[in-house]
Amino acid sequence: MENLNEAAETLDSTKVEQVDVNLDELFGAPGAESVMLPTEGEQEEDKKKTVLSGEQTVDLSFIDKSENTSTPEEKAEVAETIAELDNLISQEEETGNKGRPKIDKSGLAELAVKMIEEGTLIPFDDDKPLEEYTTKDFRELFEANFQERENKIRENTPKEFFNALPEELKIAAKYVADGGQDLKGLFRTLAHVEEVIELDAENENHQEEIVRKYLYATGFADGNPEEIEDEINDWKDVDKLSQKAKQFKPKLDRMQEEIVARELAQQEARKEQQEKQARLYTDSVYNTLVAGEISGLKLDKKVQSLLYSGLVQPNYPSVSGRPTNLLGHLLEKYQFVEPRHDLIAEALWLLADPDGYKNKVRDQGSRKAVEDTVRKLKTEEQRKITSSTNTQQEEGRSKKAPQRTISRQQNNIFKRF
Repeated sequence: MENLNEAAETLDSTKVEQVDVNLDELFGAPGAESVMLPTEGEQEEDKKKTVLSGEQTVDLSFIDKSENTSTPEEKAEVAETIAELDNLISQEEETGNKGRPKIDKSGLAELAVKMIEEGTLIPFDDDKPLEEYTTKDFRELFEANFQERENKIRENTPKEFFNALPEELKIAAKYVADGGQDLKGLFRTLAHVEEVIELDAENENHQEEIVRKYLYATGFADGNPEEIEDEINDWKDVDKLSQKAKQFKPKLDRMQEEIVARELAQQEARKEQQEKQARLYTDSVYNTLVAGEISGLKLDKKVQSLLYSGLVQPNYPSVSGRPTNLLGHLLEKYQFVEPRHDLIAEALWLLADPDGYKNKVRDQGSRKAVEDTVRKLKTEEQRKITSSTNTQQEEGRSKKAPQRTISRQQNNIFKRF
């Protein structure tokens, strides 16, 4: 039972929070080397606060918490505990066969009750009392809890990793998760915002730049550089530049926050629009195929399924690096991988001029039908002619012609008398 008690210490209740960004998809499975840590000895109060970091501090304590990772020792301990329970099960089965007293499971029941009360063991959702549990039941309970704990860790790791990222990367992660692609533009915006935030209104060397950026940002004098510089010089002359810088700096910071928020909001709106368009596209494809007929051609279930999945499911890699549907896959395949430009040209003709292509196919079908009819008629006529000739020949051979005769001439003119 000692190993069972030790294993109990490795079971902890874990609270999992929902995170907007799926870092498994963005960054793959994160490792410890992926987490950015502060330099040794750095004090929290010495860190510079920015609009990107706000008042939040990154909690890196999860790195040192054993409950957030399964070490080889813990895995070995779990395996040993399960093995010990398997051994108890084997012993129980043997005692049952040999008629010896069954193994006392009261210790297991007491341990389970204690762990459930402490919140380190989750009971099954049945009504069976622990006192009635068999050793197999206890093994299933402990193994299910070990598995549940591992699942919670896997679910929690992306959230912990995300929280440990610098604010700039958090923003970038959210931007990418919403479908954003212009990372260079995003980081240029973030860099500009950071430069503005780092300006110090108490620093005389920064005051003029703070005032200048604020005037430009607010559209003073329609952004006319000369008028802005004249205004700055006037404030210098009356020794009001420092006052104006301190007055403008909080407003300028809020404007930078709005710039970042607006960029993310725009990207999120684009994502929602893309999702809406994707839903409309899928519905349109379904409604097109559900009738089981396209342009008068009947579709069986197999063809329906092929066309639907081939149009809506991005199951194939593309030369662009993004997944594509079967249509895109075949277009790339017959253009570049296994060139069949006759098929590509025909597909292009159909897409570019559907009516013209279909009319040409119908015309060609009609001509072929006429040609087939003419050919059949000629064949039938020839057959009839041949049959008639053969019949006449047969009749000639079977019917004997009348014998030709001539009148016998009388050489003796007197014979008639």
